Amino acid sequence: MRIFGGLAALGLLVACSAGADQNASQNVSQDAAQPLSAAHPKGHYDALNALPDWGGVWVLARQRRGPNDPAPEQPAFKGEYLAKLEAWQKEVRDNAGVVRKDRSNCMPPGMPGMMGTGQYPIEFLFTPGRVTMHVEAWMQWRSVYTDGRTQPDDWEAGIFGFSAGHWEGDTLVVETTGIKPITELQTGVTHGPNLKISERFHLDPENPDQLVLEMTLEDPDALEKPWNRRFVYNRQRDWSLIEFICAENDRNPVDAEGHTQFE
Repeated sequence: MRIFGGLAALGLLVACSAGADQNASQNVSQDAAQPLSAAHPKGHYDALNALPDWGGVWVLARQRRGPNDPAPEQPAFKGEYLAKLEAWQKEVRDNAGVVRKDRSNCMPPGMPGMMGTGQYPIEFLFTPGRVTMHVEAWMQWRSVYTDGRTQPDDWEAGIFGFSAGHWEGDTLVVETTGIKPITELQTGVTHGPNLKISERFHLDPENPDQLVLEMTLEDPDALEKPWNRRFVYNRQRDWSLIEFICAENDRNPVDAEGHTQFE
């Protein structure tokens, strides 16, 4: 059962309002006396009051499709990635839905999968020059830099990639690159090294307790064309995140080649 708790103090930090003055998160980069750093613990906090009210935590809403609603857009895989999808689908059919994994059960999904994980909420923390997304599932922690920095030349690809963002009115616009090609675009299929993910986060103008994410995935190696996705999250103001320690219940052994085995 989820632990409920007052988030008054955290709400003040997270729930800064939606009108985003573009300078709000970028003032740090304009301060010549203070170079870009890992974090900015002092100063520039007043500017956060101009940002959207994203207080509380957000849970993915399962959208019910009406009889006349179009089906969600599907990825148009190509080349070796299409072959991987077809091989994975065959294995699912041939083994009653049981398929092999090439990673541990406790490997976090990373990007883009972490944004579409049902049941487990997401919390947004606003600090000067950064928006931090804390995802309860696997306790994933994603930083979106809004202080003007770009991906470093020596960036080492990781499962979350490098995210740079800025505010356009009430919308947080994010571009993520540098994602290690071990995460999945869709269940059973990974991506190439040049994946770029563009995101636009904004509150629903008709329901401020819903957050909308419009995501576009571009991969010249894996996709014939950009793949557009849309996520909606419902706000829970009185929830708090709880620990997610996957290894506490990780019972599937892994062989010498790193393949998960079945008991």
